[in-house]
Amino acid sequence: MSSMSSALKWEKLSSRYLVKEQWATLRVDTCRMPDGTLIDDYYVLEYPNWVNAIALTEEGEVILIRQYRHAAEKVILELPGGCIDPGETPEKAIERELLEETGYQFESLEPLCILHANPSTSANITSSYLARGGRKVQEQHLDGREEIEVLTVNIDEFKDLVLNNQLPQALHASAAFHALLKLGKLG
Repeated sequence: MSSMSSALKWEKLSSRYLVKEQWATLRVDTCRMPDGTLIDDYYVLEYPNWVNAIALTEEGEVILIRQYRHAAEKVILELPGGCIDPGETPEKAIERELLEETGYQFESLEPLCILHANPSTSANITSSYLARGGRKVQEQHLDGREEIEVLTVNIDEFKDLVLNNQLPQALHASAAFHALLKLGKLG
């Protein structure tokens, strides 16, 4: 399989940045396809890598968050998570994000999956985790751009939310399905 994969890989000849800001980075690459075709305007969005978690309390409740998402212009039900800071491991990032957004600390973290939001145009990945044994140890510690409502649901309610498309963020829904499968709640 690897020989087939490498035969399909493009060669990046050059890159230049059109926008390079904290929350929006756009570069344009010049590439050569394996058949020699030159692509001189392939646009790539660069974001920090992200993390999220299906977070279970000590009682087995799933912790969810609700917040306004401006691009969608909607208040959305989501999993806790966020950006990985420079120099931070995904595990440290999800521990930090869970504590900041929910006030909970967890006994264990288990990797669930690594997802690409849109590998044709976005360069980042999302690492998803199953966090267990959460207990509230502090109040939220949100940054200036966050207003987050925290709620808990039992695992059957969570499954119903996922199956009825009430977790509309694609990376969160995908991670939720992985978690439900691992927890033996699907099939």
